[in-house]
Amino acid sequence: MDNKISTSAEAVEAAAMPCVHEIHADPEAKNGLTQVPKTLQKTDAAKSQARWAYERLILYIQNFEQQLDGEHEVAMGFVGGDAGVLRIEGMGYYDPDIVTFYGTDGSGAKTQLVQHVSQMNVMLRALPKPREEVPANRIGFRLASDLET
Repeated sequence: MDNKISTSAEAVEAAAMPCVHEIHADPEAKNGLTQVPKTLQKTDAAKSQARWAYERLILYIQNFEQQLDGEHEVAMGFVGGDAGVLRIEGMGYYDPDIVTFYGTDGSGAKTQLVQHVSQMNVMLRALPKPREEVPANRIGFRLASDLET
């Protein structure tokens, strides 16, 4: 037995990861999170709330993109206001509790959302890709590769 002492929050967090459970109306639906990368299966009491949120959001973005056809890209709808939609082109976190989204809005203007993890409400949306001749951008796969390092 080790002598490591954990807070109740760390114990709850450790018990919650990497469990993922989803049920869908269509029993054939394959749009749920099914795989948690090995790097995220390790509990880490030193991880900030921002990093936990960042890593889990990456999984959701990547999973959402796997469901898209070649004509659509992932975007994020803002919840609780009429700020519109952000085409996700980057994402980051700032310990201990800030997650940042980078991208462009519907008019093509450069956009950045800085959000506290306690206010996190993310709605992923499929938007037509901006240029027909260019392949759809898949940011989720780029973000996920960063988790492996």
